[in-house]
Amino acid sequence: MRQQKTTKDKILDLLKKEVQMTVGDLLRELQITDMAVRKHLSVMQKDGLITTEERKQPMGRPVVSYSLSEKGELLFPKSYEGLSVEFLQDIETIHGIASVEQLFRNREKRLTKEYTIRMQKKSPQERMREIKEIQEEKGYMAEINHLDDNSYELIEYNCPIMAVAKEYKVACKCETNMFKNVLQTEHVTRTSCKTEGNNHCRFQISF
Repeated sequence: MRQQKTTKDKILDLLKKEVQMTVGDLLRELQITDMAVRKHLSVMQKDGLITTEERKQPMGRPVVSYSLSEKGELLFPKSYEGLSVEFLQDIETIHGIASVEQLFRNREKRLTKEYTIRMQKKSPQERMREIKEIQEEKGYMAEINHLDDNSYELIEYNCPIMAVAKEYKVACKCETNMFKNVLQTEHVTRTSCKTEGNNHCRFQISF
């Protein structure tokens, strides 16, 4: 049974997803009082979990927006699943980049096998729901948007292997290939990627 999220957890999740939010934005999402939101933000700011930025308006007072600090970002899963940048760099030095790329392809095959078991006898819509659940379990903080009858958007708000993926982009390529195999469609396109400076990883998927 999942533990119910606190207001603090909900604020952290919202800032992770939206990147920047004002008090007004948070009020709309959380449905609690202005005073309660400000109290939580004040405590989180003292704890170093969030940062603020003032944006000047043509008229009136500046608008203050809130974002996660580096300390706040560290609260989200960053499990490297047994991989480390230094270890991979050592392998590259000794055996060459082809060996590192082979490691990622081997990982892709393992994940494909693991994920495919959970896709048995499922419709495309059910496969999309299942891939969201799997990625949630892996710490990717995933979300699915149903675009039309046969098209979906998969969003990953967190990347548990971010440091590795920034160093070795083949990790992202292998993830896209794995989605194609597991979801049983060639129509999987990565439209944004955290390793390229985008806020989140996004995929367009159609069946």
